[in-house]
Amino acid sequence: MAEGKAISLIPSASELSTQQAADLLNVSRPHIVKLLEQGVIPFKKAGSHRRILLEDLMKYAGQLKETREQSFKFLAEQAQDLNLGYE
Repeated sequence: MAEGKAISLIPSASELSTQQAADLLNVSRPHIVKLLEQGVIPFKKAGSHRRILLEDLMKYAGQLKETREQSFKFLAEQAQDLNLGYE
């Protein structure tokens, strides 16, 4: 808000469409659909529409962040061990 960017308030028990989930994670809708179909993120169908619980999406986002942080830490340690000049 301080930067003048738009924000959205979503109740924590909300169900999101695939487009809303994609917007929240800043990825494409087809990528979200792929994750759903692979079983990475749980979802349910309402007719022909996929619905994702906000809680499940946030859990996935947290796991993704943790994985990225671990990978970054590993790469940083490896660069230090190999003396690649990143000081």
